[in-house]
Amino acid sequence: MPSKQYVLPVAGILSGALVWGLIWYPYRVMQDVGVSGPLATLITYLVAILCGTFMLPHVWRELRLCCKVRAGWWVAGLVLSAGWANLGYVLAMLHGEVMRVLLLFYLAPLWTIIFSYWLLGERLNRYGYLVIALSFSGAAIMLWKPQLGLPLPQNISEWIGLSAGMSFALSNVVSRRSAHLSVESKSYSVLLGTVLLTAPLFWWQGGGQVHLPAMGAQTWLILGLLGAALFATSFAVQYGVTNLPSNRAMLLFLFELVVAAVSSYFLANEAMQLRDWLGASLIVSASLLSGRLHVTSKI
Repeated sequence: MPSKQYVLPVAGILSGALVWGLIWYPYRVMQDVGVSGPLATLITYLVAILCGTFMLPHVWRELRLCCKVRAGWWVAGLVLSAGWANLGYVLAMLHGEVMRVLLLFYLAPLWTIIFSYWLLGERLNRYGYLVIALSFSGAAIMLWKPQLGLPLPQNISEWIGLSAGMSFALSNVVSRRSAHLSVESKSYSVLLGTVLLTAPLFWWQGGGQVHLPAMGAQTWLILGLLGAALFATSFAVQYGVTNLPSNRAMLLFLFELVVAAVSSYFLANEAMQLRDWLGASLIVSASLLSGRLHVTSKI
């Protein structure tokens, strides 16, 4: 593929990385004014789905057709994996340290190698083994607990961030595997999956007692703008991951780390410790090397 044909896919992924590197902040603002993470997530993704319904009316017909054949399994896989990646990201960012959670999320190249081999038949070369080694080493340095002697996440937010990263990697690989789906349908599946997983959590947390009219006009405006941004971002990212090798797409998503590091320092006064920086350097190195993985497929 000529390099000029990569321009739009690369731009799509970089725009998604920019949005996701900043979006934790408005969700925290919403939480501070009394709008819980699940409620804010549910509203913003419902707005995004409404945008998709008006702008991409043919999507439902395509998804229904795919679900009637064996392709329905890939639709379900994309819906669930992308849904948890988005919901888990928001929940983890609300209560955890932004960069620690995000770096655990960015162990995704490790999971991408596994899922790409399993679902795409992409063979592992020497860089793949190095990516695995660097990822595990970086996570161990960041998470090491002297009192336990185990490199494990330190709180529920970090566990959620780790699992969301796994789902993110799976959703990217499934998106590439689902060649029968259009970019529009993939984008809509991501939004739909987030709503389907958020709604029961919101209800379980007492969502039936929330009085939506009590929310001010400014709050509704912020949530509406977030929803529109999420719709545009979902389309841009799905276009990118559909037209780029999965490991190369993962490399471009590293821009999110830069955006998050700067924004968390200035907006949340969060600074990483030396051990965090050491682990981060290894995880980032693993992501950089993932761009050199062999991407020819048996499928």
